Amino acid sequence: MSVARSSISSNRRLIRRLLLMVVAMFGFGYALVPLYNVFCEITGLNGKTGVVQAEDVRAVDETRTVTVEFLATTQSSLNWEIRPLVRTMEVHPGGIYEVNYLARNLDADRSVGQAVPSVAPSKASLYFNKTECFCFSRQLFEGGESRQMPVRFVVGADLPAEISTLTLSYTFFRVSDEG
Repeated sequence: MSVARSSISSNRRLIRRLLLMVVAMFGFGYALVPLYNVFCEITGLNGKTGVVQAEDVRAVDETRTVTVEFLATTQSSLNWEIRPLVRTMEVHPGGIYEVNYLARNLDADRSVGQAVPSVAPSKASLYFNKTECFCFSRQLFEGGESRQMPVRFVVGADLPAEISTLTLSYTFFRVSDEG
């Protein structure tokens, strides 16, 4: 009988230690989220783009062109149609350009979406900056509503020469219309 008690006691200690480890791992992961965002912003990993004021744009490099491709997708729970009005654009680094996306709520009810941008290759995200973007705020659409949404951007003149094509992609997610 004492062997059984010893085994039960040993199992309880093991379960407590494992639960403590799970809680500690969750807390550690939760604490890393802000650091991950800072890391992505510094390194350009995860395709996060920058924001720049139009007056901060420097000289245009007329001797070079870069192809910018545009994509859009939606999360499965957001019944919207999203597409860029142009698929590709040739730009001169340093110049300010604008492209429009067309969005339409396919539901009869209102819904709210938020766009999350990404740039590929990730190295190019350090040089891709937006001066105006629908991704800066949540988008409220009434049932059946559609509208054009502009993105004004600059590809930095200091974009490395080996990058001749980059892709700007938006993924739209359903969000609460509160706050």
